Amino acid sequence: MHPPVDHMQVGMIAGSGLLPILVADGIRASGRRVVCVGLRDQFDVTLPDHCDVFHTAGTFQIGKWIRLLRRAEIHETVMVGRVGKAQMYEPLRLLRQLPDLRAVLLYYRRLRFDRRSHVLLSAVADELANSGVRLIDSTTYIPSHLATLGVMGSVQPSASQSRDVAFGWPILGSIANLGVGQGITVRACDVIAVEAMEGTDAMIDRTSSLCKSGGWLLLKTAHDSHDMRADVPTVGVATVERLAQAGGRMLVLGSGRVIMLEKPQMIAIANRLGVVLLGV
Repeated sequence: MHPPVDHMQVGMIAGSGLLPILVADGIRASGRRVVCVGLRDQFDVTLPDHCDVFHTAGTFQIGKWIRLLRRAEIHETVMVGRVGKAQMYEPLRLLRQLPDLRAVLLYYRRLRFDRRSHVLLSAVADELANSGVRLIDSTTYIPSHLATLGVMGSVQPSASQSRDVAFGWPILGSIANLGVGQGITVRACDVIAVEAMEGTDAMIDRTSSLCKSGGWLLLKTAHDSHDMRADVPTVGVATVERLAQAGGRMLVLGSGRVIMLEKPQMIAIANRLGVVLLGV
């Protein structure tokens, strides 16, 4: 029988970037305490100031995550922030992270031959659940930071951009559902680049080198059955700025499926740079 859930405090396993700070602020704004396990060499140095209790643990020390959360009587946790998945393909770097026995066994039993994001998430979630800690939707406390339906901002799409959205969106859906990636770039009803493990910034840079005339669109979303407990597609101010500098003129996001960091600032900067922000 599971112990009663203490709704007055929520756990957080935090990687890098601004997102853990936004989530911590959202949890505290709801009247709950934040008990955070920051992943060593990953979390933002200001994150502890946004939490009520803060611990650190290695990226591959899952047993330690669980001990720290259970000691604080945490029964629900979010897992947010970037963690370089490429580390799993660098054995020496993985060993330098000092994985604990629980992580080593998890890797050996479930991740040796399949390290896709949803498989990794399912394995970690099951490990947490077996210890009485439930992993919950990472967007639960940041609903105002999700992309919304329609044009977000003052820049309206042109007829040709609307055609590119109609062309590219079903293609992106198929690619995302295959587990290949969460983004593509399109111009004149032609796919320029597909995002995989390299991430959005690298795809933007690659698109710039392939389409020097500019005027392209970036489309990003999660697949239809995406597990919102982690690895939710995320964009921010830097995404808009990088896109505009590289010649992109439109950012198309899955409504309710993509996190927009600093959403008001994103919209203001997109307006200033002439970039269309559209939720689909």
